[in-house]
Amino acid sequence: MQKLRVVIVSPALADANNGNWQTARRWQRLLSPHSARIVQKWPDAQAAQDEVMLALHARRSADAVQAWHAQHGPRGLGLALTGTDLYRDIGHSLQAQQSLAHARSLVVLQALGAKALPHAHQAKTRVIVQSTGTRQTLPKTPRHLRVVMVGHLREEKDPRTLMATAQLLPENSGIRIDHIGAALDPALGLAAQATQWQCPHYRWLGALPHAQTLQRIQRAHLLVHTSRMEGGAHVLMEAICSGTPVLASRIDGNVGLLGDDYAGLFQAGDPQGLADLLLACRTPPHSHRLMAHLRHQCALRAPLFEPQAERAALHRWVQDLWTP
Repeated sequence: MQKLRVVIVSPALADANNGNWQTARRWQRLLSPHSARIVQKWPDAQAAQDEVMLALHARRSADAVQAWHAQHGPRGLGLALTGTDLYRDIGHSLQAQQSLAHARSLVVLQALGAKALPHAHQAKTRVIVQSTGTRQTLPKTPRHLRVVMVGHLREEKDPRTLMATAQLLPENSGIRIDHIGAALDPALGLAAQATQWQCPHYRWLGALPHAQTLQRIQRAHLLVHTSRMEGGAHVLMEAICSGTPVLASRIDGNVGLLGDDYAGLFQAGDPQGLADLLLACRTPPHSHRLMAHLRHQCALRAPLFEPQAERAALHRWVQDLWTP
């Protein structure tokens, strides 16, 4: 295999600790023995050596995509699409639309992503599902149902649905919610503070290091994911591969990973639907059967998220981008 020099363009770097950065860093590792570096802006001092560009985010990486295309044309230019690309930006952002046109190949992160693209671009689109390692399922307390939600507080993640759900749950329900994420929107941070004052069973923990977050996922009975738009949430995979089933909003970004028949889906923006699901997972006699069914469905999906599968798909993508 020819070793290539790959530049990964990410709108966010390590200090952001968000999905774009996590994807870029994981791809850098998986692309070995290719030489892969991560930048926020391109071109830079090392640009002349780059042979392949993998750009994350059609709108936010548009300047780098435009600059590459001006120098090299479409050869070597790959674009990975995020949830805000697919379900917002490409509909009205000229920059995002130009990025689609310039790229030789497009990548979406879950099976339903391509259907959000204009028909003219679907033929050059492939799915590369993100991956994560398998982790030990840690002991879970029998005293209550421990629920965790992970995601920085911003409108796309719809944290208000979780907060409203907490307010709907009776204090004696035996359900405890931990909410992890930085308040990127200060108003949502204030709302989270108000919710935990009103609801002793809800705790907003703010941003936590990734290792601590993973431990909380491993110890939780359920991970909740309320997003309104997702390209393919990595935290779902982290939960599934830790033996923690998920409850997720019924949006394409989640259904594309979990399957349309997944029993833990609720309508986006529906706190009552989420509350009903949580109570069903807590209240006997049916709760044991439902939880077992969710664990079984997640176990069937787990092999999709193995690192070797993502690594092989990435190497095929890079090779196809470089081949004349």
